[in-house]
Amino acid sequence: MSKQIETDFRTFVKFWLVPLIFAGILFFLYSAKTGLIIVGISIFLALALKPLVNIVNSFFTKHFGTEKKHQTLSAALAYLIVVVVIGGILAIVGPVVVNETANFVQNFPSTFEKTFGGWDGINDFGKVFGIDDLHTKIANTVSELSTSLLSTLGNSLVSGVSGIADMAMKIMLTLILTLLFMLEGPALMSSLWHNLETGEENKKPVLVARRIVSKMANVISIYVSRQAIVAVIDGCASGLIVLLISLFTDVPTSIALPMGMITMLFYLIPMFGQFIGGTLVTAILLFNSLPAGLIFAIVYIIYAQIENNVIAPKIQGNALNLPAVIILAAIVIGMYMFGLIGAIVAVPIAGCIRVLVDEYPNIKAARK
Repeated sequence: MSKQIETDFRTFVKFWLVPLIFAGILFFLYSAKTGLIIVGISIFLALALKPLVNIVNSFFTKHFGTEKKHQTLSAALAYLIVVVVIGGILAIVGPVVVNETANFVQNFPSTFEKTFGGWDGINDFGKVFGIDDLHTKIANTVSELSTSLLSTLGNSLVSGVSGIADMAMKIMLTLILTLLFMLEGPALMSSLWHNLETGEENKKPVLVARRIVSKMANVISIYVSRQAIVAVIDGCASGLIVLLISLFTDVPTSIALPMGMITMLFYLIPMFGQFIGGTLVTAILLFNSLPAGLIFAIVYIIYAQIENNVIAPKIQGNALNLPAVIILAAIVIGMYMFGLIGAIVAVPIAGCIRVLVDEYPNIKAARK
């Protein structure tokens, strides 16, 4: 027995329109993902620089009065300070790394002879494990790797040039948007909340939303500012270690500051940054002196334990109130989704999600 199902036009439209709208939104997000990522990073950086803006604004207010009058100038000056500092660090670190690498390549034959006794020493070492003529096998392996590497570099040269240009454009857009969000963001948010508060029934939901957004902004600002403080301490400590090592090894004293800057920059990467920075500095020191690299590695590992268990918890405290497993899971997810940038922003984003979870009862009550 057959049945006839009748539906009105409105139900039919809803049945097809909702999936189509949802598919359209997904298509838009996928098509605009690069632009959305740039905008998201810019907003994140603008919020991260908020504590510095407040410090500069407090200085102007204390000496010149009228807080709102200097808000725009404070944001611009804070932005300029960060750009100049990062540019200065790169200008100092880059030439040192290139120079030390060139020195290593130039001095490699003599270093190899002193350390391993030349190819005869390598062959004697191979005979201990039953390998005859070890240096020939090593030379053949290096030759094959070099050929493969040159082939890969040749194939990717053209795409590499276009990739560098594209990356430069993205960085420039991010810098410009970050400055604009710092200058105009507070006024835009104030106008948005004012427009949403039309009507008595909207006041409570808007109040809850405003509190949640404010908490999220504070999570990002507090996390980045405290992470930056610990990074500066880490950079000073590693620079001091290199300086002391240079007093009784062949390492030049002039590289102490760049090495400290390297560990400071990499410390901003959660969880893994300290290891990466320490490893890179150790490798650069090994280019100059094997004892210097080994001493730095040992001393820095000891210091890292003190920093991770005493200094960092004291400064960072329980700002995000997140378990270690959640932090690690967030970093892994962020890293595999968006690479290095995802790893950096993953922890504060997890903190923002924690804010939503904590505020869920208030969100539910406001909707009613």
